Amino acid sequence: MTDTETNTPGEDLREETAAAAPEVAEHDRVAELEAQLADAKQQTLYAQAETQNVRRRAEKDAADARAYAATAFARDVLSVNDNLERALAAIPADLREDEKLKGLITGLEATGRELTSVFQRHGLTRIEAMGQPLDPNRHQAMVEMPSDAEPGTIVQEMQSGWMIRDRLLRPSLVGVAKKPA
Repeated sequence: MTDTETNTPGEDLREETAAAAPEVAEHDRVAELEAQLADAKQQTLYAQAETQNVRRRAEKDAADARAYAATAFARDVLSVNDNLERALAAIPADLREDEKLKGLITGLEATGRELTSVFQRHGLTRIEAMGQPLDPNRHQAMVEMPSDAEPGTIVQEMQSGWMIRDRLLRPSLVGVAKKPA
């Protein structure tokens, strides 16, 4: 008797299915593991990207901290500069020529130049205001004044404005031209 004679047709099918079952189960398991691997790779890429973003943000924050660390100190020193400029401006011309005061005035002017030099070394720059159109990002209008100048043009500077690198440290306090009545 041959093999086909001893087995019934249904038995042959069951034997083939049983033999194929481990292959199907193994194939499903491989597919599942490949999906898990792909998911793990994707999560790793996201984690690496997030780590890189955090590192870049930290580097930018550190650079900003170095660049703008002196902001509060600079604001305080600006008031010293303002007072020095007011003192020099208040000295009348006849006293400037007085030999007794000439040394004092020269010393005050040298101090002002040195202060300006220190400001420049640390990235502080004075905002030009006189004759410029009002820029609300750099100037603060305190009064409107009748003037022959174009309306909106700065005709008086009450307090100088300053930038620290590309940031506003203190706006200029200004008087702005308006049409005469």
